[in-house]
Amino acid sequence: MKHLHIALWGVLPYLSLVVFVGGSVWRYRYDRFGITTHSSQIHESRILRVAGPLFHLGLLMVIAGHVVGLVVPESLTERLQVPESVYRANALVVGGTAGVAATVGFAALIWRRLRTRAVRVSSQRSDRVLYPVLAIVLGAGLAATFAGARSGSYDYRLGVSIWFRSLFGLDPNVDAMNGAPLVYQVHALIGMALFALWPFSRLVHAFAAPLGYVVRPYVVYRSRAVRTPSRQ
Repeated sequence: MKHLHIALWGVLPYLSLVVFVGGSVWRYRYDRFGITTHSSQIHESRILRVAGPLFHLGLLMVIAGHVVGLVVPESLTERLQVPESVYRANALVVGGTAGVAATVGFAALIWRRLRTRAVRVSSQRSDRVLYPVLAIVLGAGLAATFAGARSGSYDYRLGVSIWFRSLFGLDPNVDAMNGAPLVYQVHALIGMALFALWPFSRLVHAFAAPLGYVVRPYVVYRSRAVRTPSRQ
């Protein structure tokens, strides 16, 4: 059993990272023009107009919450004199809202894909693997958020966060993750699977986000006067 724990929490994270980085490099080198969402906006755009921003904004907030919760140690919040009750309430309100928004947006996008034949036909084989994995990640994340917000429940910053930060020191604290509740372990395992699948799915379009539009110079348009031939 000990070897299994080492494989799950000490080896698998690095394998997932290698596949993520190597797959991204391979995708950019050999399928550069395939890095796209394969947009189907012309079909049932009314649902997409709401579900798309709801999912993406919610997902960005979820990622930001993970960065704060996993990277920022509990000792720092104590030095900043942030009460534990305030931290848990903030995690519940902000994290729960972001998770619900991402889940609702994702569910609406899936419903749109299933009910609209043109969108359904455009689905790729990788989507059949991606969507269930993403659904489990969101569901487990919501469950962990609401479970961790309860007073006296498991404090992930004394377990999961320590394991996560230990990965960067190349000395995984396997025991810290092994003692976490099942919902946190499932969330971490499916999350690693999602990162391994990332370069080979439509999620890779995140690398093609048009961030340069924010700082690019204005495009200058000049009109060319149309001269009409003079009449004799």
